[in-house]
Amino acid sequence: MSTTEPMHSTLTALDRARVWLNSGPLTADGLRGSVVLVDFWTYSCVNWLRTLPYVTAWDERYRDRGLVVVGVHAPEFRFEHDLGNVRRAAAELGVAYPVVIDNDFSIWRAFENHYWPALYLVDGDGRLRFHHFGEGAYDKIERAIQGLVGADGDTVDVAAGGLAHAADWDTLRSPETYVGYARGERRSERPADALALNEWALAGRWAVGEESAVLDAAGGSIAYRFEGRDLNLVLAPPASGGSARFTMLLDGRPPGEDHGVDVDESGEGAVAEPRMYQLVRQRGRVRERTFELTFLDPGVGAYVFTFG
Repeated sequence: MSTTEPMHSTLTALDRARVWLNSGPLTADGLRGSVVLVDFWTYSCVNWLRTLPYVTAWDERYRDRGLVVVGVHAPEFRFEHDLGNVRRAAAELGVAYPVVIDNDFSIWRAFENHYWPALYLVDGDGRLRFHHFGEGAYDKIERAIQGLVGADGDTVDVAAGGLAHAADWDTLRSPETYVGYARGERRSERPADALALNEWALAGRWAVGEESAVLDAAGGSIAYRFEGRDLNLVLAPPASGGSARFTMLLDGRPPGEDHGVDVDESGEGAVAEPRMYQLVRQRGRVRERTFELTFLDPGVGAYVFTFG
């Protein structure tokens, strides 16, 4: 994308947006003179979750210097089209800057975007001056912001934990893995204790759809042989309502201190809302492990494994 592209071909896409969170509608003309950081996100994406503390810090530090952060929520999964889900996620995650709902991907297309997360900096004259895709490069991004708003000084010091904790790339050997048939791969018919690294399996009665697998009967499980500090899984509760309880094992045992934020030491937890669940965080030496999640209630949907 050209760095001299005029405002009418990018920010004017905001003019047609009808649904905003945290602010009234913003327009290209109303933003003229401001430096605009456009952040494409979808709330279940681990890569975006790990960038959120930086975007929040930049909003807080440079808002008075003329920076306007606009989060463009472009959904990956069907449940992320639901405004109530997005509104709840934004509140739970502390997203306080303006958010525009881009369910039809019109703003996404105006920026010719292809990624979550993706960040674009537009200057006060409407010219695209900088972009970055994915995680990382935080100092570089902030220096670009400083150059446009006329600020200097040290970059922000972010110490994020929980879901937003930066990935341990040096120990990560497992890739993002989708469960639905549209993008699913490496699925095995072997039992959990016989899986090879980066193979996964379903046991029990599951209906595998385009973007997810939905459990038809209680007692079904999903397993993955992985290597990484964190294992996350995007899950949705039963469409009929209520939650789905689960128990988790690591190498056939309760996780103990290696549990994630959404499960306790005994391996118990529940899927109560559609989002990303952090299920494993290895506290000691990161090594190859076998993860298995068994559901005590039917109807849960499993979408994608991510790691960190």
